[in-house]
Amino acid sequence: MAAPDSPPAAFRSRILELVGRIPSGRVMTYGQLALLAGNPGAARQAGFVMNGLMGGTELPWHRVINAQGRVSTHKVGFGDMQEGLLRAEGIVLDASGRCDLKALQWWPDESREAPPEPLF
Repeated sequence: MAAPDSPPAAFRSRILELVGRIPSGRVMTYGQLALLAGNPGAARQAGFVMNGLMGGTELPWHRVINAQGRVSTHKVGFGDMQEGLLRAEGIVLDASGRCDLKALQWWPDESREAPPEPLF
């Protein structure tokens, strides 16, 4: 039985399927994963799924970042590794550790959810 705070199995499955499709040199955000997996606003649940992958899978977990274009894994000890993996794929991170989401964010072709217009 899943832990009480665990995301539903179908949501988790869809997240993993999407992560497996992110091309090298591109990124997705936790919120974007949640939206495309059918649960808009569940970025934290998407992060929970991703947290279970770090360092123990062939899925490209390192290509998932936060909405500010930064890695969120420093607090769990994987931040430097994730940044290194992103850089190895050609993703440029500025001095603050941010990448250009506008240029690097990947959306699946079949997604009817077009990238949203910037809020600012």
